[in-house]
Amino acid sequence: MTDEITPLHNFDDGSLDAAFSALAEEVRSTDKQDPEAFRLHWLGRKQGRLKLISEAWLKSAPPEGKKALGIRFNQLKQQIEAALEAPASTKASAAVQGIDITLPGTLRAPGIPHPLLKTMHEIVSVFHHLGYSTNLGPQVESDFYNFEALNFPENHPARDTQDTLVIANQQSRPSRDRLLMRTHTSPVQIRTMIAQAPPIRIVIPGKVHRNDAADATHSPIFHQIEGLCVDTNITFSDLKGTLDHAMKALFGSDVKTRFFPSFFPFTEPSADVQISCIFCGGKGCRKCKHSGWIELLGCGMVDPAVFAAVTAERRKIDPADDAYNPEKITGFAFGMGVERIAMMLHGVSDIGHFYSGDMRFLEQFA
Repeated sequence: MTDEITPLHNFDDGSLDAAFSALAEEVRSTDKQDPEAFRLHWLGRKQGRLKLISEAWLKSAPPEGKKALGIRFNQLKQQIEAALEAPASTKASAAVQGIDITLPGTLRAPGIPHPLLKTMHEIVSVFHHLGYSTNLGPQVESDFYNFEALNFPENHPARDTQDTLVIANQQSRPSRDRLLMRTHTSPVQIRTMIAQAPPIRIVIPGKVHRNDAADATHSPIFHQIEGLCVDTNITFSDLKGTLDHAMKALFGSDVKTRFFPSFFPFTEPSADVQISCIFCGGKGCRKCKHSGWIELLGCGMVDPAVFAAVTAERRKIDPADDAYNPEKITGFAFGMGVERIAMMLHGVSDIGHFYSGDMRFLEQFA
């Protein structure tokens, strides 16, 4: 690099571009460790190179070349000023800020799945290994999918057990089209059967809403996993074998299952499923109320009334559709609460801990 200014003899665009490109490269290569020396070298009032260039080139430029020369001159000045504003180097900047760049960087711990999501994935994985696929659906549902198609007639007392939160200003709609927050993931079963002919084997994880008061074991918002299997020659024995395998996969091979008659509007016959207490091995303790058994989920064979509702919807597209004729096909369904299983697996006594956002609680699962 030299302070000598080479005279310009040609002021056409090509010559100007070449001359100022060389100066721009000179700016980039100039040592910037000392910003003040760099500023004086280029912008000094008496002997700065920018002043010398102006005197040597602008004065000798013909009138028609002064405009193009001035534009390039201003661009060069802006480049010099930008170089002054930028840090001289990473090392110099770090030194000014008092940072030792030889130290290792800050270690950021990777995130982990929420314990509810982790439990949900574990349950779904068990059924994936049995050949089930996962289906999802909206949390805001119509009355038809959430109740009517599942054999909950309008104003029937069975709806009281699933009191839910309704969307405002729905009174003008037909009752079947009124929107609400779904109370279970069962509507996805109806949506799947309407869209797809048998065979069907699906699990449906998701968030549901009910108008429940919050306490240690209840929450107005919680998560469910439901399953549906529809095919020819599906029996209650298939249901029992499926759930027995799933419970052993989740809680250990020593776990036993037993079924008690129950009632659900959308299954017939219906049953509650209990597992032998995983805390006392079935001997009886406080957590199983000294019975040796813990009630965990509900299940049953799909009620023919549900198949009839699905058939009615499918026949709106194809009047001859007979895919869900209960004389030809059968199926079973089951459903379980994710929070209840997570509380058992991790020894959590209050469901509210899962929603509190308290890092002291969540970090235990890292």
